[in-house]
Amino acid sequence: MAELSHFNAAGEVHMVDVGDKEVTHRVAVAEGWIQMQPATLERIVAGLHFKGDVLGVARIAGIMGAKCTADLIPLCHPLALTRIAVDLQPLPEQSAVRCRATVETFGRTGVEMEALTAVQVALLTVYDMCKSVDRGMILTNIGLLEKSGGQSGVWRRE
Repeated sequence: MAELSHFNAAGEVHMVDVGDKEVTHRVAVAEGWIQMQPATLERIVAGLHFKGDVLGVARIAGIMGAKCTADLIPLCHPLALTRIAVDLQPLPEQSAVRCRATVETFGRTGVEMEALTAVQVALLTVYDMCKSVDRGMILTNIGLLEKSGGQSGVWRRE
């Protein structure tokens, strides 16, 4: 197991120095779900929610979340992101919406945190917009699916 890089030799928290790392194309894909009552999903899909286009607003929120990751996670480096794609897919059989975020950059550190943040902010936005009709929604199965670039190369969830 790799060492925790956010601690120095004295055990103090610090921001990792990435200055000597090579600039590479870095990509991360994360996914998560929000489960809800079937009637809630039906309203979202039909566009009948009184707050408007739930999935459209959530997509924009996810993009904004990825861009603001360094402001939310204390030791994340601010990154110049070259691509953020947030896809929200209704899954009627599971009474859920699946969110998948893909984030890319050319940089010295990865974009895993940005992809994970995009997913969570998008799903939280769905919750916020629909909580008046379904407070029991559950965010679930949030995780990194794959990443590429940098010294560690490619990683994929099995």
